[in-house]
Amino acid sequence: MSRPAFIRTERLVGAEAMDRISKARVLLFGVGGVGSWCAEGLVRSGVEHLTIVDSDEVSESNINRQLMATVHTIGRPKVEALKEHLLRINPQADILALQQTYSDENYADFRMDEYDCIIDAIDSLKDKASLILRATATKAKFYSSMGAALKTDPRQVRVAEFWEVRGCPLGAALRKKLRREKTIPSKPFLCVYDEEVLPNAGESTEAPEHGKAVVNGTMAHITAIFGFTLSGLALEDILRNDK
Repeated sequence: MSRPAFIRTERLVGAEAMDRISKARVLLFGVGGVGSWCAEGLVRSGVEHLTIVDSDEVSESNINRQLMATVHTIGRPKVEALKEHLLRINPQADILALQQTYSDENYADFRMDEYDCIIDAIDSLKDKASLILRATATKAKFYSSMGAALKTDPRQVRVAEFWEVRGCPLGAALRKKLRREKTIPSKPFLCVYDEEVLPNAGESTEAPEHGKAVVNGTMAHITAIFGFTLSGLALEDILRNDK
C-alpha cells in the first residue's frame, strides 16, 4: 500500500501484511452503536473492500453512540452516512452500502461465500441466530457481537468462543434458541461480550427498534470498545494468516 495515511500501520505489521489487509474482503452486518465503530477500525487500518448492511436511518437518539450519527445526518440511511464518512478516511476504498435487513429469507442475496471475513453486529435474536448458522457454514472467518447495552464499565468487555460466553442475556438466549431448534453452528467463532448488566435508571418514550422488545440504555465508550474489538479480531486473523 505504502501511502502516507497508513504508513504507521505498515511500519508495525510490514508491507506484505499491509497488502493482505488492503485486499481482504469484509462483510459487516449492522452499523449501529457497535458496527459503525467496527467499520471505522477496519478502514482506518487499511481495509479497502468493505460491504456494510443495515436497513435503518439515523435518528436523534443514535447520536449518543453511533459514529456517523450527528445532527446533520438525521433521517439519512445509516449505511450511506457511514460510507460517506469512511470515504473521507480513504477515498480509494471500495465501500458497498446495502440498505437492507438480513433475514433467513434473503441470506443468499449477500453472497457470503465471496468474503474473507463476516462480522455480525445486529440485534434481532431471530436474524442473529440465522446469520450465525449461515456465516459459519462459509469459508469466511466469522465474529459476533453480543449485547452492548446496559453497561458502563470498560474493564469488563471480553472475548470468548460462543459456547463459552457467560453472563450475557443475548448470548444465553441465542444458545437456548439454537439448542431448542437443534441447530448448531458449523464451526467455532469468537464473540465480544460483557457480563455487566445494569438496570435502566431512567424512563424512555422511544419505540423499540426492529427485533427488540424494549429500549435499553447504551453508552458510546462501551459500544465503541465492542466495535473496535471486533475489527481487531478480524485484523489479527489477517495478520496471523500472513505469518
